[in-house]
Amino acid sequence: MLHAVSSLFLAGTVSVGVFIGVLVGAIVAVGAACFFVGILLYKKSTEKKVGEVNQRIKVMLEEAENEAKAFKKEAILEAKEQDLKLRNEFERETKEKKLELQKAEQRLLQKEDNLDKKEDALQRKTDSLEQQKKNLAAQEGEIKKMQEKVNHQHDLMVQELEKVAQLTREEAKKQLTENILDETRHDVALQVRTIEQEAKDEADMNAKKIISLAIQRCASDHASEITVSVVPLPNDDMKARIIGREGRNIRALENATGIELIIDDTPEVVILSGFDPVRREVARIALERLISDGRIHPARIEETVEKVKKELDQQIKENGEAAMFEVGIFGLHPEIIKLLGRLKYRTSYGQNVYKHSIEVAQLAGMMAAELGLDVNLAKRAGLLHDIGKAVDHEQEGTHIQIGADIAKKYKESNNVINAIMAHHGDVEPKTVEAVLVQAADAISGARPGARRETSTNYVKRLEQLESIASSFKGVDKSYAIQAGREVRVIVKPEQIDDAQTLFLAKDIAKKIEQELEYPGQIKVNVIREFRSVEYAK
Repeated sequence: MLHAVSSLFLAGTVSVGVFIGVLVGAIVAVGAACFFVGILLYKKSTEKKVGEVNQRIKVMLEEAENEAKAFKKEAILEAKEQDLKLRNEFERETKEKKLELQKAEQRLLQKEDNLDKKEDALQRKTDSLEQQKKNLAAQEGEIKKMQEKVNHQHDLMVQELEKVAQLTREEAKKQLTENILDETRHDVALQVRTIEQEAKDEADMNAKKIISLAIQRCASDHASEITVSVVPLPNDDMKARIIGREGRNIRALENATGIELIIDDTPEVVILSGFDPVRREVARIALERLISDGRIHPARIEETVEKVKKELDQQIKENGEAAMFEVGIFGLHPEIIKLLGRLKYRTSYGQNVYKHSIEVAQLAGMMAAELGLDVNLAKRAGLLHDIGKAVDHEQEGTHIQIGADIAKKYKESNNVINAIMAHHGDVEPKTVEAVLVQAADAISGARPGARRETSTNYVKRLEQLESIASSFKGVDKSYAIQAGREVRVIVKPEQIDDAQTLFLAKDIAKKIEQELEYPGQIKVNVIREFRSVEYAK
């Protein structure tokens, strides 16, 4: 049974194995069949797609051929149009060139005609000139013959005149020349006198107008400066304190300031005497502060004086800037500004130089404006014309030369330097502005009360004027008038005629310029009077 069971189990196992084997084989067969079927389907599908692609390619090729044919037609049409356009343009340009050539040809033909005409005209002129030349040669020959005849007759006449006049040709020529020269001198003198008088009248009228306008617009006050300053005291007991024990305070003040203190019987005042206005001003301010403070001893005096000097230096700078702004001139060197400020403490014939310089600048600027000249140059030169007076006590030389050196040092223009050197006539003015500075300086100095002069110098100058005028031949009397600004000369009428008075006035004026020094100008007036007196009996 076991065997039977085993047999059955073995038989079943074999059957199962066979079944499995058959099943696997069937599966493999089905797979192979499916594979082959797939391959066939894929091949069919691929062939279909290839056919579609080929159809598309064929369609695209046909479209490309059609487009190429159309593009070719368009290109051909454009080429034909361009060709036509170029042909038309070429034909047009050709026509224009032909027209230009025709016009140029016509112009050439016309020029040739003109040249032919000119050549004919020149030929005619040449022929005419040749004829004129022949005529002139013939006339020249005739003139030479006539000239020889005239010369011969002139020689005969001269010989006859020499016999009649009993003079040689040279003697007669000399006498005639002298007579002509005398008459010419007289006529010229009269004409010069007339012309100068007319010019003087017109110039005086215009000058008076301009000067009066300038003076009217520049009205300023004047006060004469002196060489002393007066310091008021609260009481006479202060004099003893200022003097100090054994005079040490007054000596300390005089040594520190360089100014002499005069303490006399004048009640409640101390007089400061000195020629340097800056030092005198320092002494005045320092003394007033010491009196106000009440502490007066040598140390305090030295301290106060030094402090006042520093303050005054600053004030001098401010004064210079104020003058510059008042006149309207800018760009001055700082050192020149300081020197301008120092002019406030300088005087000339009692006139404050600071105010005088400002006034001269304003007057010169106004006159320059009226004449249409450089106003800034006139103002600048007028403001700096007396700058040398700020340092004349420290440096040798005249204030004119010192001022010119200062202007050169601080790079002022040549015109300004010339105006400084020429404002007293030391050099010739090169510009009209320099002349205006001269005039403005004279106007400012000539104002009533502006300057004062000692009676001795005044009388001496008048005597010198009269002496110079009387030294000339033919002068009868001479008088200096108008404070020495005019000299009237009366001549002897039998020795000097009207024409000679002109030259005499010039000679007197020239000698005055050479021998005298004076501000402004001096008028020389020569007078000739001839009287014929007869008595009826």
